[in-house]
Amino acid sequence: MKIIVRIAVLFGFVMVSMAQEQQQDTIAVKKVVLDEVFVSAIRVTNQTPVTFSNLTKEEIKSRNLGQDIPILLNFLPSVVTTSDAGAGVGYTGIRVRGSDATRVNVTINGIPYNDAESHGTFWVNMPDFASSTQSLQLQRGVGTSTNGAGAFGASLNILTDAISEDVFGEVSSSFGSFNTLKNTLKFSTGLLNDHVEIAGRLSKITSDGYIDRASSKLDSYFLQASYKDENTLLKALLFGGQEVTYQSWYGFNAVDVNAIGEDGNIMSNRRFNIAGARFDNDGNSEGFYENQVDDYKQNHAQLLWNETITSNWSSNLAFHFTRGKGFFEEYVDEWLYTNVYFRDDAKLEFIGRDNFTLNGEEISATDYIRRRWLDNKFYGTVFSANYVDDALNFIVGGGYNKYEGGHFGEVIWTQFNNAAGIRDRYYDDSSTKTDFNLYTKANYNLSNKWRIYADLQYRRVTYAANGNDTGLVDDNFNFYNPKAGINYKLNNANNLYFSFALANREPNRNDYENGNPKPERLNDFELGWRYVTSDIQVNTNAYYMKYNNQLVLTGALNDVGAPLRENIGDSYRLGFEIDASMSLGSQFRWNPNIALSINKNKDFNFQRDGVLQNLGDTNIAFSPNVVISNQVSYRPSEQLQFSLLNKYVGKQYMGNIDAESSVLEAYSQSDFNIQYVINCDSFIKNITLSGLVNNIFDQKNITNGYFFTFDDNFSNPGVITTVEGAGYYPQAGVNFLIGATVHF
Repeated sequence: MKIIVRIAVLFGFVMVSMAQEQQQDTIAVKKVVLDEVFVSAIRVTNQTPVTFSNLTKEEIKSRNLGQDIPILLNFLPSVVTTSDAGAGVGYTGIRVRGSDATRVNVTINGIPYNDAESHGTFWVNMPDFASSTQSLQLQRGVGTSTNGAGAFGASLNILTDAISEDVFGEVSSSFGSFNTLKNTLKFSTGLLNDHVEIAGRLSKITSDGYIDRASSKLDSYFLQASYKDENTLLKALLFGGQEVTYQSWYGFNAVDVNAIGEDGNIMSNRRFNIAGARFDNDGNSEGFYENQVDDYKQNHAQLLWNETITSNWSSNLAFHFTRGKGFFEEYVDEWLYTNVYFRDDAKLEFIGRDNFTLNGEEISATDYIRRRWLDNKFYGTVFSANYVDDALNFIVGGGYNKYEGGHFGEVIWTQFNNAAGIRDRYYDDSSTKTDFNLYTKANYNLSNKWRIYADLQYRRVTYAANGNDTGLVDDNFNFYNPKAGINYKLNNANNLYFSFALANREPNRNDYENGNPKPERLNDFELGWRYVTSDIQVNTNAYYMKYNNQLVLTGALNDVGAPLRENIGDSYRLGFEIDASMSLGSQFRWNPNIALSINKNKDFNFQRDGVLQNLGDTNIAFSPNVVISNQVSYRPSEQLQFSLLNKYVGKQYMGNIDAESSVLEAYSQSDFNIQYVINCDSFIKNITLSGLVNNIFDQKNITNGYFFTFDDNFSNPGVITTVEGAGYYPQAGVNFLIGATVHF
């Protein structure tokens, strides 16, 4: 701990020693375009006592060559990203301050995006959405009140493309390692009659993935029609996509058949993928099922209306509808499920069929192919009203959203003709969830030095489900989430802030499947210092996040590769973060950040070998104590830019019992990015060439994994032995992406 404190203090003094000139609030003083009103109710500025980072379209453009949004956010403070397929295309994830993606509240134009049941964010359903993103803001901690699932680690709000006053067209293509290919077409009519704009995008991404058979076929679209005048802004948006990805969400572990290389080392075959494996009755490999895929479509409709009522008052109203439907197809191999997974999925009883006799032999299990479907709707409204004068910024807002989900499984083929009928459903259940919230926020200038902030949210959630795994669920929750803070302006270059936020959050569907969960509570304390000049911006903050009944990741996965969680008693996260952006002369820019933290379960109990043990304070799963990012950019001319990007993630445990077998070792990665713009005096305005080399030092990184335990009372009858196991998601070595964008 002393070493961590010394590093933090030293880093802070280095930043201060380089600081000069006067403060400029880069958000507050810039011209606010009309489109930003759609996120103004939930975004913050340097005048708000909330810890945050901003990222613009221009800042991610040179790396936007096909990888998902989490990968593009990888170099923000306290962020750790994951990729199932190993190269940033397909299923990807994000953790902030050790909190997993179900705790990161995501909104698009202020409208909730997290899946209402799982709380997860499935970026694979929105391929190439970065190409239709104007800007992003990541608030760490509880943040400000927003819509959707409560934030327990961070809030990410996304603003889609702004209105273009000029007509344009863009054609982008990129290709790279693992047969990755992205093609994008964008257009805008510009403002027609000074009021109307129509714009759109079509994208297609394909990739084989680094992991065996972890292929992705991704299609997406984005279409918006806008109307604006002096006081009104209307937008109608349609966007969505379809993903077909070969399953790679299981990773691999030591019991995976064929995972061990010729040298006997499991890691020598790090691209192995168990999904779709087939075996004969003696356990001999028969290859892999070719259509072990996840196939899902999701379409979104948004209607956004902002009105400036007076010089002080404005309003924001939005309606939305999301339709999602799809399945994952799976070959259930009797030998694999019985002898390796020790699960009953291959039994006829599992799919609702009786045993039968064939040639004098009783048949109780079979190979078969199933599809597990999700058919859902999500719709509702969000709204806000905003009053602003010289001293006060006051917002009142809220939303009402409803989710209706159907879950069913069907058998599409069996080894024996009389085992089941085609399209037989072996389970069929439904769920509904409503989420109503109201909030009010005020930011008030007490003087030219002091500014206070208050934020109160009421949230009511109801959830009903009737699944075999969840049991009958009929819960409702009433949450009160107050927040308050103060901002003190030392001078034109420095300000200090302190805030407290209380957040409550309901369990998700997987939590109900895993037991009888309780809602969780978080007390978040943030203390920060901001230093901003024309050349240097430094943000330094300390935080203490105290949880009660936190639903922490156990490290284990359920049967669809989703992480399992469980309530624990008391836990906390204590951390220190610094991020900076500095101009070093006219050609260099340096963007370093460092996050140091302690993440503990207090008095953690675990049953080992049949005996309940108190392990004392243990590390919270997937919570590294050190996360460091660094970006150095060199721009020798307006047209050319080189960037070197580095990431270091410290050692972390994949479970909560500090077992050595659950350790995910520290790793680092360096990427190289180049962009060159060719200006043209013709129908073609410019051509932008981009290149990205990931992992230039070819590190054999593993950024994610899973950990599980089970009690073995069969090997030695009468004696319970706790067995530990772990799995891993290896990432690609050195790989590249190269692209070109032609702007008309």
